[in-house]
Amino acid sequence: MTRKLFGTDGVRGVAGEFLTAELALGLGRAATLQTGAERPQVLVIRDTRESGEMLQAAVAAGVSAAGGDALLGGVLPTPAAPLLIGRYGFDLAAVLSASHNPYRDNGIKFFGADGYKLSDQSELAIERELEQSHGAAGGAGRGAAAGEREPRIGRIRELRGAPEDYLRELHTRFGELDLDGVDMVLDCANGATHHVAPEIMRRLGARVTAIADAPDGRNINSGCGSTHVQALAERVVAGGHDIGFAFDGDGDRVLAVDRRGEVVDGDELIAVATLHLRERGRLSGNGVVVTVMTNYGFHSAMQRAGIEVATTNVGDRYVLDELRARGWTLGGEQSGHIIDMGFNRTGDGIASALLTLEALDGRDLSERDAMARLPQRLVNVLVRDRGALERADGVEQGVRAAQETLAGRGRVLVRSSGTEPLVRVMVEAPTDEEADEMCARLVDLVQRELG
Repeated sequence: MTRKLFGTDGVRGVAGEFLTAELALGLGRAATLQTGAERPQVLVIRDTRESGEMLQAAVAAGVSAAGGDALLGGVLPTPAAPLLIGRYGFDLAAVLSASHNPYRDNGIKFFGADGYKLSDQSELAIERELEQSHGAAGGAGRGAAAGEREPRIGRIRELRGAPEDYLRELHTRFGELDLDGVDMVLDCANGATHHVAPEIMRRLGARVTAIADAPDGRNINSGCGSTHVQALAERVVAGGHDIGFAFDGDGDRVLAVDRRGEVVDGDELIAVATLHLRERGRLSGNGVVVTVMTNYGFHSAMQRAGIEVATTNVGDRYVLDELRARGWTLGGEQSGHIIDMGFNRTGDGIASALLTLEALDGRDLSERDAMARLPQRLVNVLVRDRGALERADGVEQGVRAAQETLAGRGRVLVRSSGTEPLVRVMVEAPTDEEADEMCARLVDLVQRELG
């Protein structure tokens, strides 16, 4: 049996259509039953989407129906979940968010008692539990239908002070960071970071201008945040600010902007953090994990520094799996999803921004020198059948020839989308001209063979 509901990051879809209150209740109940705890304690947090309150009520009802206690933490970034699990010893956490997606979408992802997102096997068990409960007469619960025990109803109550608990964890880790005199702009994507991100920066001494910090339920990620970072860049330059950070809707990603308005993506932020942690003796295994999309300049910089690089498929879950397998500390993606296992067990945008500031140690971000980016071109080519790429000998030969041309100077990556009828063509080369020319040649080849 394969998973039907869970994708690469929980269950996600249009709220009220695919992700209904009924489905949310069922997921909350099934996930709670799967904990195996006598009286499961389940944290529920959400971002600022208008559907969040409905789904919070439904998930909490499911938790209670399974005999667990639902603790409502309110609006908090996703990375608060594993930290609060560790602080209170919760058995499970449900996070209601669709990350960087538009407001109409929402999602449910679960973290286990160990602070990690649930495994594929655990998610499959939840789906099986859902199927069994739907098959029971009248939708009755497993225990009630079988007469195994008298149904137990859990409580639903507010977890007071949850934002302050998250802030306390951040302050404990970065309390020695002195941001006095640092003038920054924070783009909070009208999402889950809108309160806690400006607050921790101010507590550490920064002068903060917050934008996209007035969520109304529908403006999350709308023309703002890490997927629309140009607005932040313009604000930083216009106001003469030192630095800017843009988070996504649920706060597990961050991108930066320097005083000149140049966007600093996850590759560069990871490079800065890697060299910093190695210098501090906190880079376990002397290695870092990135994905196949990471710029060639990153690999060159790490090779010069004598730091091992492990590469995974795109997706933070693959980065995390590799970090755990190797026992390493740091990894992430070009999108700004950065995982520092020394602090948290998932990407944490606010912590990543603070780690960047710690690594800069008073220097200006525009003077960063951790890596030199190679010009990158990425084109999505519409095709009839993305699976046909594996049988396209002409494309394979063209890619091989391009790789030989760029050997030791750049790289080529041609891969199928996992969800759309697209083939992604990426070229990195020493100059813009060479990158443009080679990318155009490969795009034309893919279109002729598969378009």
